[in-house]
Amino acid sequence: MVAVAGVAALALSACTTSASPSGSTASKGGTVTVAVVNDLTSLNSQTPQGNVDTNGQVGYLDGSYGSGFQYIDDNFKIVHDNTFGKFEKTSDDPLTVKYTLNKADKWSDGQPITADDMVLGWAMQSGYYDSATLDQNTGKVLKGTQYFTPAAGTAGIDQTAYPEVSDDNQTITLKYAKPFVDWELFNPIAQPAHIVAKKAGLSSAADLTKLLKGLPKGDKAAPAAPDATLKKAADFVNTGYDITAYPTDKDLVVSSGAFYVSAWTPGQSITMSQNKYYNGGMKPNVDKIVFRIIPDANAQVTALQNGEVDIINPQASADTLTALKQTSAKVLTGDQVSYDHLDLNFGSKVFADAKVREAFLKTIPRQQILDSIVTPVNPKAEVLNSQIWLPSQSDYKASVEQNGSDKYSKVDIDGAKTLLAGATPTIRILYNTNNPNRVDEFQAIQASASKAGFKIVDAGSPDWSTLLPGGNYDASLFGWISPGAGTSQIPQLFTTGGGGNYNRYNAMNDVAVQTQTTVDKSELVKLEQQIDKATFSDGYGLPLFQLPGVFGVNARIDGAKYMGNQTGPFWNFWEWSVSSKK
Repeated sequence: MVAVAGVAALALSACTTSASPSGSTASKGGTVTVAVVNDLTSLNSQTPQGNVDTNGQVGYLDGSYGSGFQYIDDNFKIVHDNTFGKFEKTSDDPLTVKYTLNKADKWSDGQPITADDMVLGWAMQSGYYDSATLDQNTGKVLKGTQYFTPAAGTAGIDQTAYPEVSDDNQTITLKYAKPFVDWELFNPIAQPAHIVAKKAGLSSAADLTKLLKGLPKGDKAAPAAPDATLKKAADFVNTGYDITAYPTDKDLVVSSGAFYVSAWTPGQSITMSQNKYYNGGMKPNVDKIVFRIIPDANAQVTALQNGEVDIINPQASADTLTALKQTSAKVLTGDQVSYDHLDLNFGSKVFADAKVREAFLKTIPRQQILDSIVTPVNPKAEVLNSQIWLPSQSDYKASVEQNGSDKYSKVDIDGAKTLLAGATPTIRILYNTNNPNRVDEFQAIQASASKAGFKIVDAGSPDWSTLLPGGNYDASLFGWISPGAGTSQIPQLFTTGGGGNYNRYNAMNDVAVQTQTTVDKSELVKLEQQIDKATFSDGYGLPLFQLPGVFGVNARIDGAKYMGNQTGPFWNFWEWSVSSKK
């Protein structure tokens, strides 16, 4: 599976369970090896270029993404980790949220985790200091300064005031000027402030906090000159964690989570070892977790059968399921909160013409693609007809009835030819050449679109994820995978400069921003339906299908459970244990 972590296509309400995760009482120690499709590219998955599934899973284990104060369980409920720290809403009007760390919390280098780290996390994710005006078509800065570039964007996060910090430096309080529908998913722990401070030329995390406290809120109307020290800190966060080999600079692997990256052989394996200073509730039983990079599903099954790996999460297919059932492994299946899609690049000259966009989309053989890839695994699967909801969600059917997706319910070559009026546009399609599903999708689209006169150029690459933000293509094929809770995926995909807005579609920018402050469920659904309808009428692209999921688990591993979101099999790593069973 090729998917991007940290981005959702779902609009589920966030339910809460206030409890710390419980550790297993099974045997301690040992190593669990998990096969993954994609290699590591960055130790910061929360940037546009680092927002890839494996990076996010590593970040989940090391605390730089998605773990700390809370996590999402296999029922897509938000669970608070009150051992690491507590957070609570203390007021509805204005929305006020207080975060308090456990005084025993430490980074993996032994340095304390403090409010300095939470202030930095807020600064990174809020855009408070930005004064940038962005080009509506390209997302590039026209004037002013954009410091941090979070993949999830900044919509909704408090941008109105510097946080209140307690005297003991253990607590921050955020007071919001507007409601924020996903306040419970905001995690103020990301990169370590003492490391970021060091890279910016400061002597301590406290000095970085002092700098942040003294700087004014960014003003787009009258942008000030960029602060050189903050710019240096932001540049390090934005790109300093992108790696091509195991870093010689050990500052890059400092972790707040249960594990840290202790070794990496590119293209082969990533080793994560226990953080001895970790004091949160997600305390692991196992000593190490090893990621084995195995893109091919059949090779993953073979590796599981041979005992080379303990858990696999391959791309689901009928052949994979049949092969897995012939092994002694436990087979876990379910839907993923993930979907494949074709996006048209609105920065592309060829797709500046709405008629060409419509003509191209009329040629996409979505039913054929579904039947060849998904139906053999899930006979009940259907072509996906929404950019916002999945078929299992309650609001899916009503949105499909109004969003205009029926225009593309069948391939219409004659209709495409009429729109093209004899033109033969060239379309360059970017996709992952190492992913069999994407290869099949590209070939099916190429064959069909050629019948209407399109010249389809194979722009596929094994390095597709690094090429995706650059926009040097006309269309792209890839997959989104969601945390399964919250609505942060909407501004991420549909706002100008949104960290996942790779195709530069900006028509729904204002509506997407509104979704983050609309707490009334019925009004939120109306906004989401507006976006869903606009994407079809504007020729945004086409959703293809929801992905089925499958895990294979070796008998020697206890505690692994199915999960269909971006954390995959890692979601409950603290419950894993290694037994003597073979």
